[in-house]
Amino acid sequence: MNITETFAHHARAVPDRPALVHGDSVVLYRDLDPLVSRAAAHFYSLGLVPGDVVGVALKDSIEHIVVLCALARAGIVILPLDWRWTPEEQERVVAHFGATVVLLEPGKPALPGATCVPVEKDFLSLVGKHRTDKSFPEGDLPLLMSLSSGTTGRPKGPRIRQSQFLARYRVFWINLGFNSQDRFLSATPLYYGGGRTFPLTMLYSGGTSFMLPPPHEPQELCEAVARHRITSLFLVPTLIRRLLTLGDAELTPIRSLRLLLSSGSALHAEERRHLRALCPGFVEYYSSTEGGGVSYLTSEDPEAFSDSVGRPVFGVEVQCVDEAHQPVPAGTVGRIRYRGPAVADGFWNDPEASRESFRDGWWYPGDLGMLDASGYLHLKGRAKDMIIRGGVNIYPAEIEAVLQAHPAVTDCAVVGWPSKEFNEEVAAFVIVKGEAKPAELRDLCRGRMAPYKVPREVFVVKDFPRNALGKVIKAELSAGLSPL
Repeated sequence: MNITETFAHHARAVPDRPALVHGDSVVLYRDLDPLVSRAAAHFYSLGLVPGDVVGVALKDSIEHIVVLCALARAGIVILPLDWRWTPEEQERVVAHFGATVVLLEPGKPALPGATCVPVEKDFLSLVGKHRTDKSFPEGDLPLLMSLSSGTTGRPKGPRIRQSQFLARYRVFWINLGFNSQDRFLSATPLYYGGGRTFPLTMLYSGGTSFMLPPPHEPQELCEAVARHRITSLFLVPTLIRRLLTLGDAELTPIRSLRLLLSSGSALHAEERRHLRALCPGFVEYYSSTEGGGVSYLTSEDPEAFSDSVGRPVFGVEVQCVDEAHQPVPAGTVGRIRYRGPAVADGFWNDPEASRESFRDGWWYPGDLGMLDASGYLHLKGRAKDMIIRGGVNIYPAEIEAVLQAHPAVTDCAVVGWPSKEFNEEVAAFVIVKGEAKPAELRDLCRGRMAPYKVPREVFVVKDFPRNALGKVIKAELSAGLSPL
């Protein structure tokens, strides 16, 4: 039970098929299996043993993927680190999870308390001196620390086992159609859950991953899809929004994709409609790094449900519950929880956070949602972002959907505004591309929802504070508002 266990089969069955392609660099399946074994033996030569934790702070490259596979084969736990983090950010995460070795880009400063090893450009040649007949551990071993995209506050992440990771692969095969004939374009950073998991799925399945490391322009992305005859592509919403700025002719390659996958945060309703019309293979995939896939929505789902995130993926049970952890009736908003074979057991070395988010085998991702009578899941925002005005719950996603319907609004974020009278008022921040005055946007809301949901103020801004994955940091927007 190992995410590299199929490599030997591919070496025999499709030896001349490319496994990894990055520019002029190619690794064929005949070479991948022995390369991973040699790299795993190399890590043992550094004094590492199964169960050790190794930080991986590398740019997107073939070497990065080989490193992940080699650590998995060796039974060494992967701690993903964003190479763009400051040394202080990396040091905090490394200390919390107890990494003994950190793999860094050449020239990056060493971190105190850990052995830092630069991964040079000749890494693949360097490991060639090791034998391929080394014995590696078997069983359901720990694989990686599955960290979410944020780095603020106390580091949190569960230790995902090999079996839980393989359960995520099964969802990709059954619901997303990944297969050995796929030609996947890796265009999202490998540090992130989806950016890392989908290329690894390709290798397990015997498909080919072509690498287009960010940053890249949307035109480059379309050209790469056409040049490499890509069949499947995963993008976070930030990258999809950049793609949708192109004209119809430039987007022609996207129409040919078997699968255009969006995950990481929810898309706006108009963006979904555009993508459904653009690419028949468009799928929105709701998931979390801690629990894997939750639900998926395809272009074949009826238009009436296009404002949802679809129905549960294979093997996953989803509920919306109240504060007493009891399921609420269909059509009622509650806290989303789900369980299945891919869900982690709890946060590593953090029993307090585990008690808050894991309960009786269920994982609570912190989102609010509603299951309708047809079983489709509708997101209503983050539980921590819910606004309570005068004792009434207000869901920012509902207001954001109304604002987003204005043709001049390109993005929006609704947050709570501290108020002595009502506890919280509603504040809306918008990015516009044309004429849209705040009063006009408030009138739009007033005409489509109850008066208490109408924003007290609408602020026009040039951009939002975002994390490295492009998600809006609402806490920073709220922090800039003086109490009323």
